[in-house]
Order: sequence, then structure tokens, then C-alpha cells
Amino acid sequence: MALLITKKCINCDMCEPECPNQAISMGDSIYEIDHDRCTECIGHYETPTCQKVCPIPNTILKDPAHLESEEQLWDKFVQLHHADKI
Repeated sequence: MALLITKKCINCDMCEPECPNQAISMGDSIYEIDHDRCTECIGHYETPTCQKVCPIPNTILKDPAHLESEEQLWDKFVQLHHADKI
């Protein structure tokens, strides 16, 4: 499942440059995560790096509206990073 940035976001700009999938961008009022690009850092890190660098606890959570299995997240990682190499 993709991650979601909640309204607790203080726009500190810590998460956006750390995202290996370029899934985070500034929205209308807070940062947002593009669920089509978010793999929860599968293929890059053991845990989502945005959650690690966020200074406000429980601000970046799993998005219940975008449920995906670990296999689906791996497939998305392959599509994002290896499609041009196939």
C-alpha cells in the first residue's frame, strides 16, 4: 500500500528529497505522495525513508485507500526503475 502524508505535516521539506521514487511533491497546502510512484521504499530501503526523516511522529502513514501487497509494491518498483532496461 502507498503511504499518505497527514495534515500534521509542517512542510519541513525533509521527505521530498529523500524519496527514491520521486513520489513526494508539494500539494496545495502540505506535501503529498503519489500512490502510483510510492513503493514504501521496497527495492531501496528496509523501511520507508520518508517516515524515518519526518520530525513529526505519525505524520506519514499507510494509505488505506491504496492497498497493495508486497508483491505489488515490488512490481511497481520494477516498472519504475527497470522498465527502460528491459
